[in-house]
Amino acid sequence: MKKLFCLTTLLFFLCSFVLVAQEMPPIDVYTPKSYGAENQNWSIAQSKDKYIYVGNNKGLLEFNGANWRLYPSPNETIIRSVSVFDDVIYTGCSKEFGYWKRNKFGDLFYTSLSQKLQIDFLEEEEFWNIINLDDYILFQSLERIYIYNKNDVSYSVIDSDTTIYKMFKVNGSIYFQQTKDGLYKIENGKSKVISNHTVLQNNLLVNVFNHKGKLLIETENTGFYVLDNKGLEQWDIPARKLVPESGVYRSTKLRDGSFVLGTRSNGIFHLTEDGEINYHINIINGLSNNTIHAIFEDAENNIWLALDNGINCINIKSPFRIYNDKEGKIGTVYASAVYNNYLYLGTNQGLYCKPINANGEFEFIEGTQGPVRCLVELNDTLFCGHDTGTFLIDKNTADLVVDVQGTWNIVPIDSSKNVLLQGNYDGLNVIVKVNGKWILRNKIEGFDISSKFFEIYKDNIFVSHESKGIYKIKVDKDFTKATEIIKDSIVGKGLNSSVIKYNNSIFYAYKEGVFKYHPEKEQFVVDSVLNSLYSKDEYTSGKLISDKENNILWSFSKKNLSYVSPGKLSSVPRVKKIALSTALPKGLTGYENISYLQNSKHLMGTSTGYLVLDLDQIKEKVYSISINSITKSDVKDSLQVVDKQIKGDFENKDNNIEFTYSVAEFNKYLDTEYQYQLNGIYPEWSDWSANSSILFKNLPYGDYVFNVRAKVGNRITNNTATYSFSIERPWVLSNTAIIIYVVLFLLITSLMHNLYKRYYRKQREKLMQKSARDLELKELENQQQLMRFNNEKLRQDIESKNRELGISTMSLIKKNEFLNNLKKELKNVSDNDKNLNSVIRIIDKNLNNTDDWNVFEEAFNNADKDFLKKIKAIHPSLTSNDLRLCAYLRLNLSSKEIAPLLNISPRSVEVKRYRLRKKMDLPHESSLTNYILEI
Repeated sequence: MKKLFCLTTLLFFLCSFVLVAQEMPPIDVYTPKSYGAENQNWSIAQSKDKYIYVGNNKGLLEFNGANWRLYPSPNETIIRSVSVFDDVIYTGCSKEFGYWKRNKFGDLFYTSLSQKLQIDFLEEEEFWNIINLDDYILFQSLERIYIYNKNDVSYSVIDSDTTIYKMFKVNGSIYFQQTKDGLYKIENGKSKVISNHTVLQNNLLVNVFNHKGKLLIETENTGFYVLDNKGLEQWDIPARKLVPESGVYRSTKLRDGSFVLGTRSNGIFHLTEDGEINYHINIINGLSNNTIHAIFEDAENNIWLALDNGINCINIKSPFRIYNDKEGKIGTVYASAVYNNYLYLGTNQGLYCKPINANGEFEFIEGTQGPVRCLVELNDTLFCGHDTGTFLIDKNTADLVVDVQGTWNIVPIDSSKNVLLQGNYDGLNVIVKVNGKWILRNKIEGFDISSKFFEIYKDNIFVSHESKGIYKIKVDKDFTKATEIIKDSIVGKGLNSSVIKYNNSIFYAYKEGVFKYHPEKEQFVVDSVLNSLYSKDEYTSGKLISDKENNILWSFSKKNLSYVSPGKLSSVPRVKKIALSTALPKGLTGYENISYLQNSKHLMGTSTGYLVLDLDQIKEKVYSISINSITKSDVKDSLQVVDKQIKGDFENKDNNIEFTYSVAEFNKYLDTEYQYQLNGIYPEWSDWSANSSILFKNLPYGDYVFNVRAKVGNRITNNTATYSFSIERPWVLSNTAIIIYVVLFLLITSLMHNLYKRYYRKQREKLMQKSARDLELKELENQQQLMRFNNEKLRQDIESKNRELGISTMSLIKKNEFLNNLKKELKNVSDNDKNLNSVIRIIDKNLNNTDDWNVFEEAFNNADKDFLKKIKAIHPSLTSNDLRLCAYLRLNLSSKEIAPLLNISPRSVEVKRYRLRKKMDLPHESSLTNYILEI
């Protein structure tokens, strides 16, 4: 017995070790942080709209393909069971069960059946399973089974003396196990023993299946048993001894007839319909936890796992299988090949191999340390182009046959199978087979450029170099030297460009597109079919790979793996594109590689191992998008959920509208992107985005139609989700406001009219007053002008009179001076001459002639009217002689000029002036002349 246990343990660990190197389906890991709840999950179900529901320690989780949402447990206990029937989500937890339905806002609301039925639960009773049958819903705890009748809203109970471990539905019948008792079946609302075999009494059951018309019973510790009329027999399958003898806790039978077994501590096992282990997945190779609480197959055949720590989704039907070299033992895969039932991987670390159908580890081939550049099978021989030269490969051995550094690629020379052309770091070399051995024959002289991509076409060699461009090399017939080297000047050069021969034509690919060589024109021309392999925006590499066995040409871009294959109904090749997720492991750019394995499977090298792509598993699916929720909010961000079933009429303040939407697609390596438009303001479709929500802020009033669609991989959803809504005009633009505006406008218009009338009337009056005032002013100005004219005339008259007065005065002065001078001369002639004396008397008479003064006085009064009267009035004591002197002083005459006028000496004039000052009582410092001039 001990040996048997050791052997079983050894086989188990051996199986685990071997399966570590398996190619695994994609696994999407959802952590508690990503779904926003507790670690432990207990049950999983799916609705018709493909939403996933999970029972969690904290409540009910809902996943729509884009976002998780948590609905808290109705009584704050762990939700142990979840089932969906007719889009009604039933849940069970501690001393509570009921259902959830979606309301008009898109939210789930809970209805308690246990409270509605007024059930008196046992202490600490929890519900671990929910099954429907016809019009009944069965809720199973460890002590009872409650049978709820949906039609009459009643229930019945099946009690048990022992623990009811699990309940199963098989072929429309309900089975359950009573521990230490046996397997029971419910008939007519009562329990009936099906088998009380000791195996069923002593083992806990995991599940019961229909298998080829018989009951297949799975136990936790002793494997599978078949129950029929003959009794209970163990199911003898290959996996019986390899599956762990303890710890199988959950299981399910998939729609394809295979089985998934979940363990308590070692992940899951996938068994074929015949009981062979297909693969084993645990925390080492992808799961986030080894303890499986529930297994569920969704509508797309994905396997969902409710784990003790997290939720996992395994894309079991994905076209991709992943070999993940987590420890870096292999490195980045540059090349791969299948040869003599061995799978070879050429990496940056060397060459590795293993039998094609074995699940063992890859074995390193000694002597191949360093980067492998290519693996080429020619003439039933596998060549390995290596950094150190060219190797011949046979199973797990390598023989260096050409010691020339850096073999990029090897192609046959058409004329002979025993002569090959290889591209190296320093140009082109010819190798030949002599006496059964491959040797280096010669290097092609005249061309020393690194030849990573090259092809032979009609005795010409085309070589593509990333930084130099593409060359056409003409060589002699023996391929010994280049006779002519032509660098193509029409097409450009570019990073990761390449040249390839496909269907006996030469193609050159770089960022600007794919070009085909036309020998008649001797130039490359854009190929209309292959140019659709990638666009400039999607370009990463121009490397093209020809799969001669399947006549396929492969191409790589940012988001797609594309391939060209012959047309089925025409000669025009078909171009197909396989969407590549951003999460998918990728290889080194410029070193992309893909090779055919078997049965439509292809191997793609990545930087962490490789992918296996099964073209037969690529299915054309139809996807639908739905709007999950609509919320509106105002500037204060008070959110309100909107009924998405009816057209929305929103107040103007609620002009921040947010939409959430999703596609229920759970394939890890299919990216979902969304595109929306908002007719009414944004009529153009937006750019594709991974965001599953959009918030429109501060929308103006008006009518809107929101449209959203999705693209899953390269396929656009078959529908466009639509929602119509309108935002009311603000109150200031409402009908009431407009009426008020009209009334106010009329009132203001009337008021303004009256104001303007009054204003213009006042203006008219002002104008009339102004006109009258202007006329008065004009008249006044005319009068003033007339006065000015009169004054001017008076001034001129005064000036004229002053001139006359001055002339008169000067005449008197001259006359008196003349007479005085004449008198003096006569006196000097003879003092006693009587005749002369009579003359002298006549002269004195003329000097003292009062007539001259009268004439002067009249002229003076005309020139300076009332002066004499004024001074007489001021100084009444003045005599006529004093007035006469004042008049002369008024004319600003000097004493010398006054003396002849008074017929006295200048000295006498000074005396008169002195006396005049005294009469006027002038201060000593005052000027007499100035005083008189100022009067």
